[in-house]
Amino acid sequence: MTRKDRIDAAGAFALVGFSLLLAFNQVVIRVVNEGLQPVFFAGMRSVGVVLCLWLWFAVRRRPLGLKRKNLFFGCLMGTLFALEFVFLFVALDLTTVSRTSVLFNTMPLWMALLAHVFIPGERITRVKAVGQLLAFLGAAVAIFWRGDSGEGALLGDLLALLGAIGWATLALIARTGLKDVSPDRQLFWQVLVSAPILLVAAVFFGPFVRELEPIHLWGLAFQIVVVVTFGFSFWLWLLGIYPAASVAAFSFLVPVFGVFLGWWLLDEALGLPILVALALVCMGLVLINRPSQVPQKV
Repeated sequence: MTRKDRIDAAGAFALVGFSLLLAFNQVVIRVVNEGLQPVFFAGMRSVGVVLCLWLWFAVRRRPLGLKRKNLFFGCLMGTLFALEFVFLFVALDLTTVSRTSVLFNTMPLWMALLAHVFIPGERITRVKAVGQLLAFLGAAVAIFWRGDSGEGALLGDLLALLGAIGWATLALIARTGLKDVSPDRQLFWQVLVSAPILLVAAVFFGPFVRELEPIHLWGLAFQIVVVVTFGFSFWLWLLGIYPAASVAAFSFLVPVFGVFLGWWLLDEALGLPILVALALVCMGLVLINRPSQVPQKV
């Protein structure tokens, strides 16, 4: 696999497509929540992905286990993965795709803050600090400038924000505690540990099945096979080819696509608050993901 020092046309097309997939994924979650309880849905998704990844590793004859020194962090990542998706799936049950997409995709803001503290060399520059301020203001606008949204939607917004923080914490552990473990093995342990946690937690969130129809089962299958197993693996493959900062910069497209798809497919209203929040978050993410300028030696 040849490394490249910049995003070419093929890479840009692939990353735009992946951003669109992540945004559409939130629409799928919202729809499937109508037929399956959100936490049970997340648990069944983890079970399905475990089976798919086990088959993937078996075909390639690769080991699945972790070294003893990595077991703690592997279990911790799986627990955080479970919490992240409890927050996200329940958020999409309570609030709109548009609002969830804006708030959940503030993840780079929290990741930059954590990296500043815990990862040597990942200091916050002035440009990134401005980006963080803009993204934070965007999240604040989405939460506090609510229009006609109710109390349940407010809880959903806060859960989406907690999901973003959980995602950032998980990414931090991947960069530090499990940096010597391949990404696909990290993903396997995330879903392996999260599956029983989610299924046990689902007992406390009401009946497992709501008004189940075939479209909800198709949505579950789409989540398992397309989004997590192939989608996340494809993204990790792109990360191995292109510069990480350049790949991350495309994350600002996810809330843009999410707001658009929520309006187009689910008839969600596009009021001034969500558009202002979207603009602030996207500008912030662009600045946060902007590569640092390293002066050339003369």
